[in-house]
Amino acid sequence: MTKKASIKLFEHASTPNEMINLTEDDIKTLIYPVGFYKTKAKRIIEMSHKILEDYNGVVPDTIDELLKLKGVGRKTANIVITLGYAKLGICVDTHVHRISNRWGYVKTKNPTQTEFALREKLPKEYWIEYNDILVTYGQNVCVPISPKCSICPIEKYCPKIDVIKHR
Repeated sequence: MTKKASIKLFEHASTPNEMINLTEDDIKTLIYPVGFYKTKAKRIIEMSHKILEDYNGVVPDTIDELLKLKGVGRKTANIVITLGYAKLGICVDTHVHRISNRWGYVKTKNPTQTEFALREKLPKEYWIEYNDILVTYGQNVCVPISPKCSICPIEKYCPKIDVIKHR
């Protein structure tokens, strides 16, 4: 969903200068039905102004600088540096957090802890692709409630941590 919305938005505005020429309603329409689209539309305009004012119109290329932008969290910052700048990062969303813990690969309480645990443990050559693989897997097989263990190719290796019921 996010990818489709991004493509649609960037067809209309691909730079902070172009973004600030769109209205909030324009952006809402372009990114709908992405979750929190109303708030995100507002943040996109705010971020575009900040990037123009503080970064000479260039999106920052470090996690620390990206986190200074209101509305940008660690997941988004990692996506920007990995996809936008081809730098190493680990994007941790709900799927990556849940599955990494379900497998027992990490033992963490939230996505931020999971990111830092994975940075210590996961070989760097897998950092960028880890999210893509686990998101698809988490949406289709290792779902949050009642995972589909009967069709999982690695089921026999999985300790199923915190899995109460599975199919």
